[in-house]
Amino acid sequence: MRYNYLAIEGTMGAGKTTLSTRLANDFNGKLILEEYEPDKNPFLAKFYNEPDKYAFQVEMTFLALRFQQLKDKLCGLDLFHDFIISDYYVAKSLIFSRENLQDDEYSLFSRFFNIIFSNIPKPELLVYLYLDVEHLQRNIRKRGREYEQKIENSYLENLQRGYFEFIRQQKDMRILILDTNNIDFVANESDYHKIVEAIDQPYDIGVHRLVL
Repeated sequence: MRYNYLAIEGTMGAGKTTLSTRLANDFNGKLILEEYEPDKNPFLAKFYNEPDKYAFQVEMTFLALRFQQLKDKLCGLDLFHDFIISDYYVAKSLIFSRENLQDDEYSLFSRFFNIIFSNIPKPELLVYLYLDVEHLQRNIRKRGREYEQKIENSYLENLQRGYFEFIRQQKDMRILILDTNNIDFVANESDYHKIVEAIDQPYDIGVHRLVL
């Protein structure tokens, strides 16, 4: 891979973990997967049932988990891997919290986030996997996590808008938006290779978009 540190982003159901894992296996990457299961964040399942009650707890727990994991694992390449790839970027904490928290909670949360954010390296390339809500919901149903089955279309749409707003604000990052609505990189090997080819290109600082 051309880049030493890649981050794959997108809303739930976009295929972040699947793609990151495949790329790490195929190109000898050091894989960092987000710790999102309920045993890691005990507030997650409660949040989906009572979002107003548990939003702040779930977001603070995710922020702590993400910071600690990236702090531990983004300490440089080891002798056994050629690059680092993660299935999230720590900025997702700010994006999700803006959607989930009340204004006063978000104000407090963002203070903590800004302290942490300045201490986390940025990926050399941030890849955002874009799928429309219909495709996202299909993937969410397919993977069958019980606590995700009540997610509404409007929530996914708002998260998409939050990601795009964040992307528009970045002035010093390489960001690649991949529209994957017309491909299936899990079932179709040629589609997977289209993504590999798209990612492994020299990009200037700025936002780039490809429809695959």
